Amino acid sequence: MSIVAVELGIHVDENYIRCQRGKQKADAITERISDIPGFKEKELPLQGTSWKQLAKLEKEECRLKKAGKKNIEMYKNELSDQKQELRAQQRAHNISESMSRFISAMSGSTEERKYFLKWMRINLDNLSRKSLSLFRADYKELCQNSSENKERIAELDRKISSCSLGTEHFLREMAQLYESACSLPKGPTSKIQLLPRLCAELLQEGFPLELVDGDASNIPLQWSTGKSTLLNTMFGIQFAVSSGRCTRGAFMLLIRVKEDFKRQLGCDYIMVIDTEGLKSPELAQLDESYEHDNELATLVVGLSDITVINIAMENSTEMKDILQIVVHAFLRMTEVGKKPCCQFVHQNVPDISAHHKNMRDRKLLLEQLNEMTQAAAKMEKKGNNQRFTDVMEYDPERNNWYIPGLWHGTPPMAPVNAGYIKYENFIFSFRNSLVADAYAQLCTEFYKWEWAFRKNMYSWSREAETKVSNTVMIAAQAQSSFNAANLLSSLKREASVELAKGEKIILDNLTEFYKRPERQIHLVEKYKEDFISTAKTTRRETENSVINKLEAALEIRKGMLRLESIKNNHTAIMEQKVLNLIEKCRKCEALSDDQLEEEFETMWNETVEELQFSGLEEREIVQEIHHQLRANLEREGSSVQEMLSKVCNLSEFGKEPFEVKNNFKEMIKKWWKKLFRDEQKVKINVMIDDIIKCSKQFVDEKVRTRSDYHNTYMIDLFGMVDEKLGRKRDLGTNAEFQASLKIHICGHAAREFHQMHLDFIQANDPRHCLEQYKGQYCTDFKDLFHKRDQCQKKAEEFTYNCLAPALKEYITKSLGPELVDEVLTGEKAIHFSTRTFFQFSVLKKLLSEDNFEDFVNYTINYETFVQGWIFEQMVKQFTEGDDLRKVEIKQLNGMVKRLKEAIVNAKTKASERVAGRGVEDPTIQQFIQDICSDLHKDLVIPKDPLEVVLALNTAKPEDFSRCLMVLVDEMEQSFTAEFQKGGNVRTRLTSLPFQPQKELFNRVFGCGKQCPFCTTPCEAGGKDHTEHFASIHRPEGMVGCKIMHSRKLVSDICSSSVASESKFRSRKTEGEWHPYKDYRSLYPDWRIQPDASIQASDYWKYIFNRFNKQFAKKYDVNPADIPPLWKQITKDQAMESLKESFQMKTEGD
Repeated sequence: MSIVAVELGIHVDENYIRCQRGKQKADAITERISDIPGFKEKELPLQGTSWKQLAKLEKEECRLKKAGKKNIEMYKNELSDQKQELRAQQRAHNISESMSRFISAMSGSTEERKYFLKWMRINLDNLSRKSLSLFRADYKELCQNSSENKERIAELDRKISSCSLGTEHFLREMAQLYESACSLPKGPTSKIQLLPRLCAELLQEGFPLELVDGDASNIPLQWSTGKSTLLNTMFGIQFAVSSGRCTRGAFMLLIRVKEDFKRQLGCDYIMVIDTEGLKSPELAQLDESYEHDNELATLVVGLSDITVINIAMENSTEMKDILQIVVHAFLRMTEVGKKPCCQFVHQNVPDISAHHKNMRDRKLLLEQLNEMTQAAAKMEKKGNNQRFTDVMEYDPERNNWYIPGLWHGTPPMAPVNAGYIKYENFIFSFRNSLVADAYAQLCTEFYKWEWAFRKNMYSWSREAETKVSNTVMIAAQAQSSFNAANLLSSLKREASVELAKGEKIILDNLTEFYKRPERQIHLVEKYKEDFISTAKTTRRETENSVINKLEAALEIRKGMLRLESIKNNHTAIMEQKVLNLIEKCRKCEALSDDQLEEEFETMWNETVEELQFSGLEEREIVQEIHHQLRANLEREGSSVQEMLSKVCNLSEFGKEPFEVKNNFKEMIKKWWKKLFRDEQKVKINVMIDDIIKCSKQFVDEKVRTRSDYHNTYMIDLFGMVDEKLGRKRDLGTNAEFQASLKIHICGHAAREFHQMHLDFIQANDPRHCLEQYKGQYCTDFKDLFHKRDQCQKKAEEFTYNCLAPALKEYITKSLGPELVDEVLTGEKAIHFSTRTFFQFSVLKKLLSEDNFEDFVNYTINYETFVQGWIFEQMVKQFTEGDDLRKVEIKQLNGMVKRLKEAIVNAKTKASERVAGRGVEDPTIQQFIQDICSDLHKDLVIPKDPLEVVLALNTAKPEDFSRCLMVLVDEMEQSFTAEFQKGGNVRTRLTSLPFQPQKELFNRVFGCGKQCPFCTTPCEAGGKDHTEHFASIHRPEGMVGCKIMHSRKLVSDICSSSVASESKFRSRKTEGEWHPYKDYRSLYPDWRIQPDASIQASDYWKYIFNRFNKQFAKKYDVNPADIPPLWKQITKDQAMESLKESFQMKTEGD
């Protein structure tokens, strides 16, 4: 034809020199092809049997269907060895002559390469057409009597498949050359390394590149890994077109977006994915054809943002097949937060105006879609998805297109099951880094909002408690009536307003977060309700804590009111007695100091004898706690009530170490429970130690406050114990065990709280308090007698006996939240940004320190380990740096500034009184009261030393204030020097009323749930999440799981087991075997990411192999059988596995 065209004067590019070169290179390859199956076997050997076997092995490696009763990790090791053997077989083949020529032609100029590929397509299609025409004629004849010729039809199917030859086969061979070379430890040669670049260039030039090998039904992972970011950054669509040959698989090509549309579309290319060979009748008889169609359909639908479904209205069966694909595939997409758009194209309708004439058909279509959605949702156990529009964006009016029969496309896709190319369950195998990044971003932001809320409420609570203390003190001084109920009611209203405001800020921030323009935010839409629920829970828990503290503070201060009135009366009487004594002594001859002291001693003793000292009544604290214990256990059965009836003196309990008595061992009496007795005993003992330790810490913290005992302390303690017992409910401990543990804990608490109460009574005994200041009264008496200036001395007493203790208490109370901020804004802040980051940081540290005992504590006593780890990190930070000193000095400077402002304000008020009333000299008592009133929201100035300062004080306010300003500066310098000197950081942190290590622990510890198989802690954000998950699971033998008959530790990893056909039995299954795959029927709250790859959990494989014997010794069992590949994992590889599992990009992460 080109010769005729030239003769007619028509210019054609066939005679163009580069076109001719491309043709020559293509002809050089294709003219040697006479027998297509033979050519493929000889010239393209790598994609033959070995590649298909590799594909099957990789699927089996992920599905583990044939593992049977074999050890899963050993079985995976066997599969890996088989894969290496097949790769070795591939590497044994040299590059064929045809492939050498193909690669050489591909390496030429861009223009010549395009002509070469075009001629290759033409030549190969011609070759395939000749071969296929003969087979198709036979196929048609045999199909007319298919019942008798099934074997011959299947044989013809295989021949038709083997006679298909296109450019994708040559590109497929290039992929296998690269993959087989990559399997070598030293990697591919420089020539082979160029192959991915050639294919990447083809993709950019718009040439369709095979995404899925249709014959082997597999994806060359090494081949695609280098360009995998394309799938995340490019906007993809999917539709069906015909290639004219019987090929199979999925192909992708890129369409470059024009500059003026790039901003509008938000991308540089549009990726078009084309499926080939779906529901192909010619290929229907091939082995696993149906499964292949399902896999391919799910993959393509999953990758697409817009799915165009091509259906024929007259074929209802075909339409239902398509609906199954759409619903099943997109139902899974909702699991990763994806809700793409669906467009229906209706074929073979009379004219384009059919849209207006088919309103009834569209309604019927939507009804069928809803039916399919309900059926699929039930099958997938997702009851919330009831309508088609719940799983994808679909509008019957806008998302249906009608085309006449002339515009005919290829048959639509086949029905889908839960199949992916390798994994059977698409949801589980889909690990989306974009989702992980968006979730981490959400968690980081939420924790910031939550901490701001908690910090603000702690500050408000501290001010409220200060207000309670000062209000009661003022009422006692004025001897006025005090309505505690009104004050509490007022503070509760204020707290409610503050809490509501804080909760609203969190929820508003959450709403704004989801409105952000970042594209990946919508991926975490499903978690929004979890975080809303967590915000409400945080508000509720904070409210309970604040109200309990206020009630306790008010009750204690209310009890002190009468006592304060008594002490005020004693102070007034003693002050008057001293004044009377001064007047009496001045009438006598000059008296020496010794004589004055004798007179004072006589007066003091006489007055003390006259006074009536009635202090606080001693309460029966042990009985009160016993009563609260009974109330806590009142709903338990008769056996528990019988136990309680035998508790005569609660304080006698809890002195010896707690142990499980024989009658409590009934929880392991059945044979199937005995199977897990050793494992259960370890876990129960760990739980007991943890609960008792935390209970003692709680009691110690309350005792350190040196306040009186309040009933809310035991309410909080029972709440903590019940919460910890509830978290370990799966251990199956019975009511008698729990009651015995509570009796033990209450025995210790009763003794400590009783002594705390006695110490408080002693410290506030009126006579003791009066005697405490006897020396100061005597000194004041002598000074007044000699008419000495008291200004300096009284200013010193007020500064060091009143202001200094109050200032120190203020710094101590405000220090904790500030230290949390220091950690969260310091160098190690990222460690506490999310629970996932925290887990990564801890595991990274454990790996570097390589200490067996640390790994044991981490795995079997996670909560205690984390508490200790955080505390040590804080001790290290504040010991090595000066953050602690800076924060202390910052708090000091801020409050000293307030003190000076209060002194200036008091001077101003004194001047105003003089000017307003004509008073020449306002009293020093009023001046000091003005200072205290100004500071009543910030400082709790101790009352007893203040009363002594006010008594017998004749200083002038002007002079007093001048001395006071100087002394406050000196006090600031003294505190600064003390802080600069430093001290024991551990003691300082544990003595704080708000302990920063506890706040950070609550931030990263989360719900506290652990994997039911390997006890890996949950990493989900918030407390009220509906599902628990973890990034990396570990061998179950690390927590003592063993094979019963051999007593060997188990090396199975649950993330591999749930992808297999393996079974387990436990207390939960009552000794019956249960499929790992169906673990959610027993543990519905857990989502374990199936990961059957040989590299899964390399971190823990390395650790388990390294300390196998030590773990065995620890649990008194035999060491595990370690798969050979585990022994080859290095420490560096373990670190890389950890980074990959937690999706950390750099060492600094």
